[in-house]
Amino acid sequence: MIRINLTKKEIINSIYMQIGFSKKISETLLEDILESILKNIIKHKKVKISKFGTFTLRKKNQRFGRNPKTNEIKTISERNVILFKPSKEFKKYINQNE
Repeated sequence: MIRINLTKKEIINSIYMQIGFSKKISETLLEDILESILKNIIKHKKVKISKFGTFTLRKKNQRFGRNPKTNEIKTISERNVILFKPSKEFKKYINQNE
């Protein structure tokens, strides 16, 4: 399987081609959408996008980890991670197109 990354530039071009907005407006639109998602994740700890999925902010506690090469034990600091759970519709769509 070949891994292909989707870039902001490609999304902006897609908006430009499909909707007809200028590239500057398309870029602003995408940035506003992403900023809105991020702000809501931080504020509410959860964002649900209908028929797509749910992003959840979860705090991971400090823990000990081991470097497999050197067997050195290190402390992994506490941090926030974002989890994504796809919706049933999203899973169904992905599995139909195999």
